[in-house]
Parts: sequence; C-alpha cells; structure tokens
Amino acid sequence: MNKITKVIELSASSTLGIEDAVTGGLKKASKTVKNIKGAWINDIKVTTNDDGSVAEWRVNMRVNFLVD
Repeated sequence: MNKITKVIELSASSTLGIEDAVTGGLKKASKTVKNIKGAWINDIKVTTNDDGSVAEWRVNMRVNFLVD
C-alpha cells in the first residue's frame, strides 16, 4: 500500500526561543492534525523590545502528516 502525506503551513511563536516555538506549534497542531511525521522550518523572525533585546521568536513551518 502506498503512503501519502499532506503538507500544511503554520506559524508559531515563543518568548523562550526557536525550539520552544517549534515544539509549541507542533504540540498545538497535533491536537487537531493526526499522524504528524515531520516539519521544515521556512522562516525565523524575532520581534524586539525598544532596547534591541529579543521580545519574541517566530517561526513559519511546513508540517507533513500521513493521510489515512
């Protein structure tokens, strides 16, 4: 039997870092999307405070999941 995966794009953010943004995004997506098999990080962006420090990390990612 052939396996087919579908790809969706989503954005996630975290004040803690890139890994936390990715992990949080995948965890949230897994509540409604089943059989997630992987993700590609397309873009990484930060928002900054007035003093130039990082306020928030943002990632755009493509997530693939197995179609039943």
